[in-house]
Amino acid sequence: MRIPSQYTKLFAIFSSLCYLVTAAQDFYKLLGVSKDATVKEIKKAYRQKSLEFHPDKNKDENAAETFSQIARAYEVLSDDEKRKIYNRHGEEGLKQHEQQSGMQDGFGGGFDDIFSHFFGGGGGGGGRRQQRERQTPSVELPMFLTLQQLYLGETFHINYERQVLCLNWEMCLKSAPECQGPGVKVIRQQVAPGFVQQFQQHDSSCVAQGKRWKTPCSSCPQKTQTESIPLTVDIQKGMRDGEIITFEGVTDEQPGHTPGDLKVVIVEQPNDTFHRDRDDLYKTFEVPLVDALTGFSISLTHLDDKEFTVQVEDVTDCDHVLRVPGKGMPRRNGRGFGDLYLTFEVDFPDRLTVEQKKAIREILGDSGDSVNIKNGEL
Repeated sequence: MRIPSQYTKLFAIFSSLCYLVTAAQDFYKLLGVSKDATVKEIKKAYRQKSLEFHPDKNKDENAAETFSQIARAYEVLSDDEKRKIYNRHGEEGLKQHEQQSGMQDGFGGGFDDIFSHFFGGGGGGGGRRQQRERQTPSVELPMFLTLQQLYLGETFHINYERQVLCLNWEMCLKSAPECQGPGVKVIRQQVAPGFVQQFQQHDSSCVAQGKRWKTPCSSCPQKTQTESIPLTVDIQKGMRDGEIITFEGVTDEQPGHTPGDLKVVIVEQPNDTFHRDRDDLYKTFEVPLVDALTGFSISLTHLDDKEFTVQVEDVTDCDHVLRVPGKGMPRRNGRGFGDLYLTFEVDFPDRLTVEQKKAIREILGDSGDSVNIKNGEL
Protein backbone atom coordinates (compact mmCIF):
# COMPACT_ATOMS: atom_id res chain seq x y z
CA MET A 1 0.00 0.00 0.00
CA ARG A 2 1.44 3.32 -1.01
CA ILE A 3 1.22 6.23 1.46
CA PRO A 4 0.14 9.53 -0.14
CA SER A 5 2.94 12.08 -0.36
CA GLN A 6 1.11 14.70 1.71
CA TYR A 7 0.95 12.33 4.69
CA THR A 8 4.64 11.53 4.30
CA LYS A 9 5.41 15.27 4.54
CA LEU A 10 3.08 15.64 7.51
CA PHE A 11 4.84 12.80 9.37
CA ALA A 12 8.21 14.47 8.77
CA ILE A 13 6.88 17.76 10.14
CA PHE A 14 5.49 16.09 13.27
CA SER A 15 8.85 14.39 13.83
CA SER A 16 10.74 17.68 13.60
CA LEU A 17 8.28 19.36 15.96
CA CYS A 18 8.85 16.69 18.61
CA TYR A 19 12.59 17.31 18.36
CA LEU A 20 12.28 21.08 18.50
CA VAL A 21 10.14 21.22 21.64
CA THR A 22 12.91 19.59 23.70
CA ALA A 23 14.90 22.86 23.77
CA ALA A 24 11.98 25.00 25.07
CA GLN A 25 13.47 25.60 28.51
CA ASP A 26 16.95 26.87 27.51
CA PHE A 27 16.07 30.58 27.33
CA TYR A 28 14.50 30.46 30.78
CA LYS A 29 17.64 28.84 32.20
CA LEU A 30 19.84 31.47 30.55
CA LEU A 31 17.98 34.26 32.35
CA GLY A 32 17.51 32.21 35.52
CA VAL A 33 13.72 32.58 35.59
CA SER A 34 10.84 30.12 35.75
CA LYS A 35 8.65 29.35 32.77
CA ASP A 36 5.76 31.30 34.29
CA ALA A 37 7.88 34.39 35.06
CA THR A 38 6.25 37.78 34.51
CA VAL A 39 7.55 40.34 32.03
CA LYS A 40 8.81 42.44 34.95
CA GLU A 41 10.77 39.48 36.35
CA ILE A 42 12.23 38.75 32.91
CA LYS A 43 13.33 42.37 32.47
CA LYS A 44 15.00 42.42 35.89
CA ALA A 45 16.80 39.13 35.23
CA TYR A 46 17.95 40.33 31.79
CA ARG A 47 19.35 43.56 33.21
CA GLN A 48 21.35 41.67 35.85
CA LYS A 49 22.64 39.01 33.45
CA SER A 50 23.55 41.49 30.70
CA LEU A 51 25.56 43.57 33.15
CA GLU A 52 27.30 40.45 34.44
CA PHE A 53 28.34 39.17 31.00
CA HIS A 54 28.82 42.44 29.09
CA PRO A 55 32.05 41.99 27.06
CA ASP A 56 33.33 45.41 28.12
CA LYS A 57 33.19 44.36 31.75
CA ASN A 58 33.55 40.59 31.75
CA LYS A 59 36.90 39.46 30.35
CA ASP A 60 35.99 35.76 30.16
CA GLU A 61 36.56 34.45 26.63
CA ASN A 62 32.98 33.17 26.44
CA ALA A 63 31.40 36.37 27.79
CA ALA A 64 30.53 37.81 24.36
CA GLU A 65 28.79 34.62 23.26
CA THR A 66 26.87 34.35 26.54
CA PHE A 67 25.91 38.03 26.31
CA SER A 68 24.52 37.45 22.81
CA GLN A 69 22.54 34.42 23.99
CA ILE A 70 21.11 36.40 26.90
CA ALA A 71 20.02 39.19 24.55
CA ARG A 72 18.34 36.65 22.27
CA ALA A 73 16.59 35.02 25.25
CA TYR A 74 15.25 38.38 26.38
CA GLU A 75 14.13 39.30 22.86
CA VAL A 76 12.03 36.14 22.70
CA LEU A 77 10.66 35.92 26.25
CA SER A 78 9.69 39.60 26.42
CA ASP A 79 7.57 39.25 23.27
CA ASP A 80 4.25 37.51 23.91
CA GLU A 81 3.91 36.04 20.42
CA LYS A 82 7.50 34.80 20.19
CA ARG A 83 7.32 33.40 23.72
CA LYS A 84 4.21 31.34 22.90
CA ILE A 85 5.83 29.93 19.77
CA TYR A 86 9.04 29.19 21.66
CA ASN A 87 7.17 27.41 24.45
CA ARG A 88 5.40 25.22 21.92
CA HIS A 89 8.08 24.58 19.32
CA GLY A 90 11.48 25.45 20.82
CA GLU A 91 14.23 27.71 19.48
CA GLU A 92 14.54 26.08 16.07
CA GLY A 93 10.80 26.20 15.64
CA LEU A 94 10.86 29.90 16.42
CA LYS A 95 13.62 30.45 13.85
CA GLN A 96 11.55 28.69 11.20
CA HIS A 97 8.56 30.80 12.11
CA GLU A 98 10.60 34.01 11.79
CA GLN A 99 12.02 32.92 8.44
CA GLN A 100 8.61 31.92 7.10
CA SER A 101 6.67 34.93 8.39
CA GLY A 102 7.79 37.02 5.42
CA MET A 103 6.92 34.46 2.75
CA GLN A 104 3.92 34.96 0.50
CA ASP A 105 3.20 31.30 -0.28
CA GLY A 106 3.56 27.86 1.24
CA PHE A 107 3.78 27.76 5.04
CA GLY A 108 4.01 31.55 5.44
CA GLY A 109 1.83 31.58 8.57
CA GLY A 110 4.17 29.46 10.70
CA PHE A 111 3.21 26.24 12.46
CA ASP A 112 -0.45 27.14 12.83
CA ASP A 113 -0.77 27.25 9.02
CA ILE A 114 1.13 24.01 8.36
CA PHE A 115 -1.90 21.96 9.29
CA SER A 116 -4.33 24.13 7.37
CA HIS A 117 -2.08 23.65 4.33
CA PHE A 118 -2.64 19.90 4.48
CA PHE A 119 -6.22 19.80 5.75
CA GLY A 120 -7.64 23.03 4.37
CA GLY A 121 -9.25 26.00 6.08
CA GLY A 122 -6.34 28.40 5.73
CA GLY A 123 -6.74 29.91 2.33
CA GLY A 124 -3.13 31.11 2.32
CA GLY A 125 -3.90 34.01 4.65
CA GLY A 126 -1.01 33.21 6.98
CA GLY A 127 1.47 34.34 4.37
CA ARG A 128 0.46 37.97 4.55
CA ARG A 129 3.13 40.11 6.13
CA GLN A 130 1.91 42.04 9.12
CA GLN A 131 2.54 45.76 9.05
CA ARG A 132 4.91 46.72 11.84
CA GLU A 133 3.37 49.01 14.42
CA ARG A 134 4.88 52.43 14.81
CA GLN A 135 6.32 53.55 18.12
CA THR A 136 5.76 56.78 19.98
CA PRO A 137 8.94 58.82 20.60
CA SER A 138 11.32 57.58 23.25
CA VAL A 139 12.21 59.99 26.05
CA GLU A 140 15.62 60.64 27.60
CA LEU A 141 15.56 61.69 31.24
CA PRO A 142 18.86 62.94 32.76
CA MET A 143 19.59 61.83 36.31
CA PHE A 144 22.24 63.95 38.05
CA LEU A 145 24.26 61.90 40.53
CA THR A 146 27.23 62.62 42.77
CA LEU A 147 30.39 60.56 42.60
CA GLN A 148 29.56 59.27 46.07
CA GLN A 149 26.17 57.98 44.89
CA LEU A 150 27.84 56.17 42.00
CA TYR A 151 30.42 54.72 44.41
CA LEU A 152 27.89 53.42 46.93
CA GLY A 153 24.99 52.65 44.60
CA GLU A 154 21.45 53.80 45.32
CA THR A 155 17.84 52.97 44.50
CA PHE A 156 15.36 55.69 43.51
CA HIS A 157 11.59 55.38 43.35
CA ILE A 158 10.14 57.87 40.89
CA ASN A 159 6.73 58.60 39.37
CA TYR A 160 6.68 59.13 35.61
CA GLU A 161 3.73 60.90 34.05
CA ARG A 162 2.65 59.89 30.59
CA GLN A 163 -0.36 60.10 28.31
CA VAL A 164 -2.35 56.86 28.00
CA LEU A 165 -5.34 55.95 25.88
CA CYS A 166 -8.65 56.35 27.68
CA LEU A 167 -10.47 53.21 28.76
CA ASN A 168 -13.01 53.11 25.91
CA TRP A 169 -10.79 54.42 23.13
CA GLU A 170 -11.53 51.48 20.81
CA MET A 171 -15.19 52.53 20.71
CA CYS A 172 -14.04 55.63 18.83
CA LEU A 173 -12.62 53.65 15.89
CA LYS A 174 -14.43 52.98 12.67
CA SER A 175 -13.52 50.88 9.66
CA ALA A 176 -11.55 52.71 6.96
CA PRO A 177 -9.97 50.47 4.27
CA GLU A 178 -8.12 53.45 2.81
CA CYS A 179 -6.09 53.87 6.04
CA GLN A 180 -2.78 52.05 5.75
CA GLY A 181 -1.38 52.98 9.15
CA PRO A 182 -1.13 55.91 11.57
CA GLY A 183 -1.47 59.14 9.61
CA VAL A 184 -1.34 57.38 6.21
CA LYS A 185 -4.21 57.22 3.71
CA VAL A 186 -3.97 55.56 0.31
CA ILE A 187 -5.94 57.11 -2.54
CA ARG A 188 -6.66 55.18 -5.74
CA GLN A 189 -7.69 56.89 -8.96
CA GLN A 190 -8.55 55.32 -12.30
CA VAL A 191 -6.55 57.14 -14.93
CA ALA A 192 -7.62 54.96 -17.87
CA PRO A 193 -9.61 51.80 -18.47
CA GLY A 194 -7.74 49.04 -16.64
CA PHE A 195 -5.18 51.44 -15.14
CA VAL A 196 -5.35 52.65 -11.52
CA GLN A 197 -3.02 55.19 -9.94
CA GLN A 198 -2.28 54.85 -6.23
CA PHE A 199 -0.59 57.37 -3.94
CA GLN A 200 -0.29 58.09 -0.23
CA GLN A 201 -1.60 61.12 1.59
CA HIS A 202 -1.27 62.27 5.19
CA ASP A 203 -4.46 61.92 7.21
CA SER A 204 -4.28 62.46 10.98
CA SER A 205 -7.58 60.65 11.54
CA CYS A 206 -6.03 57.36 10.33
CA VAL A 207 -4.79 55.69 13.50
CA ALA A 208 -4.08 52.12 12.36
CA GLN A 209 -4.32 49.71 9.43
CA GLY A 210 -7.96 49.94 8.25
CA LYS A 211 -9.03 52.11 11.21
CA ARG A 212 -10.05 55.77 11.50
CA TRP A 213 -10.82 57.91 14.56
CA LYS A 214 -14.43 59.06 14.82
CA THR A 215 -14.83 62.76 15.52
CA PRO A 216 -16.53 63.71 17.74
CA CYS A 217 -16.55 60.69 20.04
CA SER A 218 -18.17 60.96 23.46
CA SER A 219 -16.59 57.68 24.66
CA CYS A 220 -13.11 59.17 24.47
CA PRO A 221 -13.19 62.85 23.47
CA GLN A 222 -9.52 63.62 24.31
CA LYS A 223 -8.02 60.31 23.04
CA THR A 224 -5.61 60.21 25.99
CA GLN A 225 -5.45 60.97 29.68
CA THR A 226 -2.63 61.53 32.17
CA GLU A 227 -1.32 58.56 34.12
CA SER A 228 1.44 58.43 36.74
CA ILE A 229 3.39 55.18 36.84
CA PRO A 230 5.88 54.19 39.57
CA LEU A 231 9.36 53.22 38.42
CA THR A 232 12.35 51.91 40.33
CA VAL A 233 15.74 53.21 39.15
CA ASP A 234 18.50 50.93 40.41
CA ILE A 235 21.87 52.72 40.38
CA GLN A 236 24.43 49.95 40.68
CA LYS A 237 27.83 50.53 42.25
CA GLY A 238 30.39 51.86 39.80
CA MET A 239 27.99 53.02 37.07
CA ARG A 240 29.48 55.68 34.81
CA ASP A 241 28.59 58.99 33.29
CA GLY A 242 26.47 58.52 30.16
CA GLU A 243 25.20 55.04 31.02
CA ILE A 244 21.54 54.47 30.20
CA ILE A 245 18.89 52.59 32.16
CA THR A 246 16.02 51.73 29.81
CA PHE A 247 12.38 51.19 30.74
CA GLU A 248 10.77 49.68 27.66
CA GLY A 249 7.30 50.66 26.50
CA VAL A 250 6.46 53.23 29.19
CA THR A 251 6.23 56.52 27.28
CA ASP A 252 3.08 58.05 25.80
CA GLU A 253 0.40 55.91 24.17
CA GLN A 254 -1.27 56.74 20.88
CA PRO A 255 -3.79 54.82 18.77
CA GLY A 256 -1.95 52.56 16.33
CA HIS A 257 1.38 52.96 18.13
CA THR A 258 3.32 51.02 20.71
CA PRO A 259 4.73 53.13 23.56
CA GLY A 260 8.36 54.20 23.22
CA ASP A 261 11.10 53.70 25.81
CA LEU A 262 12.06 55.86 28.75
CA LYS A 263 15.85 56.16 28.93
CA VAL A 264 17.32 57.38 32.20
CA VAL A 265 20.75 58.87 31.38
CA ILE A 266 23.30 59.08 34.19
CA VAL A 267 24.99 62.47 34.50
CA GLU A 268 27.98 62.42 36.87
CA GLN A 269 28.49 65.67 38.74
CA PRO A 270 32.05 66.96 39.39
CA ASN A 271 33.63 66.05 42.73
CA ASP A 272 35.75 68.48 44.75
CA THR A 273 38.14 65.78 46.00
CA PHE A 274 38.58 63.20 43.23
CA HIS A 275 38.69 63.13 39.46
CA ARG A 276 37.38 59.95 37.84
CA ASP A 277 38.49 58.08 34.72
CA ARG A 278 36.49 54.85 34.24
CA ASP A 279 37.18 52.76 37.37
CA ASP A 280 40.17 54.82 38.59
CA LEU A 281 40.27 57.92 40.79
CA TYR A 282 42.85 60.72 40.70
CA LYS A 283 43.91 63.42 43.18
CA THR A 284 46.75 65.98 43.24
CA PHE A 285 48.62 67.04 46.38
CA GLU A 286 51.05 69.90 46.99
CA VAL A 287 53.97 68.69 49.15
CA PRO A 288 56.47 70.98 50.93
CA LEU A 289 60.09 70.45 49.88
CA VAL A 290 61.10 69.20 53.30
CA ASP A 291 58.41 66.49 53.18
CA ALA A 292 59.39 65.56 49.63
CA LEU A 293 62.95 64.98 50.87
CA THR A 294 62.26 63.32 54.21
CA GLY A 295 58.99 61.45 53.68
CA PHE A 296 55.45 62.07 54.91
CA SER A 297 52.02 60.52 55.46
CA ILE A 298 48.64 61.79 54.36
CA SER A 299 45.16 60.93 55.62
CA LEU A 300 42.26 60.76 53.18
CA THR A 301 38.51 60.35 53.57
CA HIS A 302 37.10 58.12 50.83
CA LEU A 303 33.70 58.36 49.14
CA ASP A 304 32.25 55.94 51.69
CA ASP A 305 33.35 58.33 54.48
CA LYS A 306 36.01 55.88 55.67
CA GLU A 307 39.49 57.26 56.40
CA PHE A 308 42.75 55.68 55.25
CA THR A 309 46.41 56.68 55.40
CA VAL A 310 49.05 56.71 52.67
CA GLN A 311 52.68 56.54 53.87
CA VAL A 312 55.51 57.86 51.66
CA GLU A 313 59.03 57.15 52.91
CA ASP A 314 61.20 57.68 49.82
CA VAL A 315 62.27 60.97 48.27
CA THR A 316 59.38 62.32 46.17
CA ASP A 317 60.15 63.78 42.76
CA CYS A 318 58.16 66.66 41.35
CA ASP A 319 54.98 65.39 39.63
CA HIS A 320 55.57 61.92 41.02
CA VAL A 321 52.50 59.64 40.69
CA LEU A 322 51.79 57.07 43.39
CA ARG A 323 49.35 54.21 42.71
CA VAL A 324 47.21 53.07 45.64
CA PRO A 325 45.67 49.71 44.63
CA GLY A 326 41.99 49.05 45.28
CA LYS A 327 41.06 52.58 46.28
CA GLY A 328 39.25 53.51 43.08
CA MET A 329 35.62 53.02 42.01
CA PRO A 330 33.80 49.67 42.24
CA ARG A 331 34.22 47.73 39.00
CA ARG A 332 31.05 47.27 36.95
CA ASN A 333 31.56 43.52 36.72
CA GLY A 334 31.53 43.30 40.51
CA ARG A 335 35.14 42.13 40.71
CA GLY A 336 36.89 44.46 43.11
CA PHE A 337 37.80 48.11 42.72
CA GLY A 338 39.89 50.31 40.48
CA ASP A 339 42.96 52.19 41.73
CA LEU A 340 43.65 55.61 43.22
CA TYR A 341 46.44 57.67 41.65
CA LEU A 342 48.01 60.45 43.74
CA THR A 343 50.12 63.09 41.97
CA PHE A 344 52.55 65.07 44.14
CA GLU A 345 53.63 68.57 43.22
CA VAL A 346 56.67 69.70 45.22
CA ASP A 347 56.37 73.21 46.66
CA PHE A 348 59.81 74.88 46.49
CA PRO A 349 60.53 77.92 48.69
CA ASP A 350 60.69 81.29 46.94
CA ARG A 351 64.11 82.14 48.47
CA LEU A 352 66.73 80.81 50.92
CA THR A 353 69.03 82.67 53.29
CA VAL A 354 72.81 82.30 53.06
CA GLU A 355 72.78 80.18 56.20
CA GLN A 356 70.05 77.88 54.79
CA LYS A 357 71.96 77.43 51.55
CA LYS A 358 75.15 76.62 53.42
CA ALA A 359 73.33 74.11 55.64
CA ILE A 360 71.80 72.37 52.64
CA ARG A 361 75.18 72.12 50.95
CA GLU A 362 76.69 70.67 54.07
CA ILE A 363 73.94 68.06 54.25
CA LEU A 364 73.63 67.16 50.57
CA GLY A 365 76.89 68.28 48.97
CA ASP A 366 80.38 66.80 49.09
CA SER A 367 81.88 70.14 50.15
CA GLY A 368 80.92 73.68 50.78
CA ASP A 369 82.32 74.80 47.41
CA SER A 370 79.92 76.04 44.74
CA VAL A 371 79.52 74.06 41.54
CA ASN A 372 80.02 76.02 38.32
CA ILE A 373 78.05 75.02 35.22
CA LYS A 374 79.13 76.32 31.83
CA ASN A 375 77.54 75.40 28.49
CA GLY A 376 75.59 72.64 30.19
CA GLU A 377 78.74 70.98 31.59
CA LEU A 378 80.04 70.85 35.12
